[in-house]
Amino acid sequence: MEANTIVATRDSSGDVLMVYGTTSDTEAKVIAILKVLNEFSEPLGSIRIARELERHGVILSERAVRYHLKMTDDRGYTQQLGRNGRILTSKGLEELKIALAPAQIGFILDKLGLLAFQTTFDPRKRTGQVPINTSIIKKQEFEKALSEMSDAFKVGLCVSELVAVADEGEKLGSVVIPESKMGLATVCSVVANGVLLKHGVPIDSKFGGVLEVRDLRPSRFTAIIDYAGTSLDPSEQYILAGMTSVREAAKTGNGKILANFREIPAPARAIVEEQVALLKEAGISAVHTLGNTSEPVCKIAVGLNRVGIVMLGGLNPVAAAVEAGIEIENTGESGLIDYKLLKSFWEL
Repeated sequence: MEANTIVATRDSSGDVLMVYGTTSDTEAKVIAILKVLNEFSEPLGSIRIARELERHGVILSERAVRYHLKMTDDRGYTQQLGRNGRILTSKGLEELKIALAPAQIGFILDKLGLLAFQTTFDPRKRTGQVPINTSIIKKQEFEKALSEMSDAFKVGLCVSELVAVADEGEKLGSVVIPESKMGLATVCSVVANGVLLKHGVPIDSKFGGVLEVRDLRPSRFTAIIDYAGTSLDPSEQYILAGMTSVREAAKTGNGKILANFREIPAPARAIVEEQVALLKEAGISAVHTLGNTSEPVCKIAVGLNRVGIVMLGGLNPVAAAVEAGIEIENTGESGLIDYKLLKSFWEL
């Protein structure tokens, strides 16, 4: 199709469904729809999608949205759940990541901020939505994977012992579990961001890294990826690259684990300590190390009148299973789940 060609697609009654000038224009609308679906954990219908698209500067009628959704269904990017609407599939999520990568430097930072805002968990009442990571594992390897994760959970190399499990066709966050697979949700450290945000504490998410531990105490970061300069989740990349030794750390106390670094204003330290204690009582130990005002933490410099925080990576137990040779597909910050749906890892 020529760039200046205008094509109108009509339905059987003659109504215009879509007008476009290039194939890339169609693809841009498809990506916009995938982006909207990725922002919500629940299925969305065409009317809701059309309204949300307006926020992204894309104006499509409900009928035009249905036309594009037929395209995304055919490509396997979306799945229809009856009258409830559509959800994004793992294939659709992967396509979205690829499509947005060139223009989404800092995408992960924006994603962390959005997920923190959407977190409604109240550690005192123990109610609300908690952010999660989702791991997809072959059914025949699921029990073995859990066994390999157990040591990491046992010594506390996790954000929480609370997890959720889903079978094929079910959903964890924004991820639909594929056929012949099982899904495991682990609590994401962004839960701390969300809780503190609700108490007026601004958190500056700096980077995701690989943290060297000795006797299970933090020593130094051996690798870091700045959130502001990446469109990929750092923990996912470190696991794929084989840069962790969580199994060794769990068994001997020495190794390299997933962690991330945050900063808060020094005057907010007392509020942070209070909320961290409440989170621990609720079974969530995201904060590994809370520094002192303007002092380096794990050899990372901290700004003036700022406090550094090291948070554990929620995917540490999963990294241990991958180190054991088990194939696992991970999606960090995959969405939200009701706290009441979580259960102890030891009940699995």
